[in-house]
Amino acid sequence: MQNILDLNLEELQQELKPSFRAKQVYLWLHQKLIFNFEEMTDLPGSLRSLLGQKYHIRTPVIKKILKSKDGTKKYLFELSDGNLIESVLLPSKDGRVTICVSTQAGCPLNCSFCATGRSGFKRNLKISEILCQIYLIAKDRPGITNIVFMGMGEPFLNYNNVVRSIRILISKEGLNFGQRKISVSTSGIPEKIRKFADEDWQVRLAVSLNSTDERVRSRLMPVNRRIPITRIKDAIKYYINKTGRRVTLEYVLLKDINDTDVALENLIAFSRGLVTNVNLIPYNSTEGNFHPSDKKTTDYFIQTLVNNKINVNLRRRRGDDILAACGQLAGKVK
Repeated sequence: MQNILDLNLEELQQELKPSFRAKQVYLWLHQKLIFNFEEMTDLPGSLRSLLGQKYHIRTPVIKKILKSKDGTKKYLFELSDGNLIESVLLPSKDGRVTICVSTQAGCPLNCSFCATGRSGFKRNLKISEILCQIYLIAKDRPGITNIVFMGMGEPFLNYNNVVRSIRILISKEGLNFGQRKISVSTSGIPEKIRKFADEDWQVRLAVSLNSTDERVRSRLMPVNRRIPITRIKDAIKYYINKTGRRVTLEYVLLKDINDTDVALENLIAFSRGLVTNVNLIPYNSTEGNFHPSDKKTTDYFIQTLVNNKINVNLRRRRGDDILAACGQLAGKVK
């Protein structure tokens, strides 16, 4: 039996006739967020019975919700096979309400400063499992304004399911979510960055950079040993030229590792000529021998980038008291 939440509208219309009934079901699922066929009250009883025989609606189970002193909420989900993933709700003072979504159970990249990588890789998430993080959190906290695919896992290693889930989110019959309010973050997989550039939409791209020095980046992000930074920069150029949109370069500041004068000069050289925003991220404690850069160094980074006419933003630390901050998601029961 198939999970109906894994089907897009066209697939459902092929299986369910007449097609207007498929659209009714789709609206119940993806706009009204109703996950019980018997509650789809404008459908004939015979159709509700047929749907129950042919499909199931299986959603992850919320096992725990932790709330930070700053208002951040972390959701621990249990999948049907027992794997655990985490998602984060980030309300901001300016009225934005952002969901940070996971795309894999664990992560295969094993970045040395990230708790997710150390938790190991279990599997890719299904379309329904990606969508339901958003849907279940939205039912708990209506008014979501932004979605970022920056949780557990590397989205571009689950490319097809991520893209299919986004297309459901932005479709008129789906959640009808604003395309420019969605961002996908990748460690930098050139062929997928180029493919992402060729998608016909306005979804935003972020690249987790963290260093432009091959040796340092390979230490921090082992994926760099087989995908050097030069190939990633070429793919970023392709994306910018193809879409005309900015790329966010994410840079976790690590004391005495990638916050030196040389590292700053290299970051400026990498960014020069690219249409980008540099997003500086304070390091959040995980297991490992790393420390956050001090305020003086951080401020110097920001001012020097500004002086070189490079757009820069400092991400505010959120939810670190509940291990919900960047790099801290590990899918573990506390």
